[in-house]
Amino acid sequence: MSDQASLDKTDREILRLLRENARRPLREIAQAVGLTVAPVQRRIARLEATGVIGRYTVQINQSRIAAGIEAVTELRFDGHRDLAAIMESVAQIPEVEEVLTLAGDPDALVRIRVDGVEHLRSVVSRLRSGDGVVGTKTLVVLEEWTRSP
Repeated sequence: MSDQASLDKTDREILRLLRENARRPLREIAQAVGLTVAPVQRRIARLEATGVIGRYTVQINQSRIAAGIEAVTELRFDGHRDLAAIMESVAQIPEVEEVLTLAGDPDALVRIRVDGVEHLRSVVSRLRSGDGVVGTKTLVVLEEWTRSP
């Protein structure tokens, strides 16, 4: 039995609209998908209940509030490390914003945000000292672009 929810065209459009702006008024969503507010509200509740919508969040433009350095560090591990253990150990570092485990080389990508070069050095050193880490490569982010839904 599949854990995937069955979504129709209207559900997908509601999700697209919420991805663009999670605070979009229900009335506006209803108008965009050609329904009244009540059915849209029920659909959103169902999407939440089935876990399709896991949470609502905010995307912060870090460059508007703080100077700092954003970097991506590639991690390579010895042997066959458990992916959950990799995620758990890296997630303990407060500067880590995102972890992606990969099939291939490298084993994981870690997105970090720090105050400056010395702070970056310190965080990378902590990543390197992790259990089973045999190699890292750190890349500093110069600019960011994200596709809007």
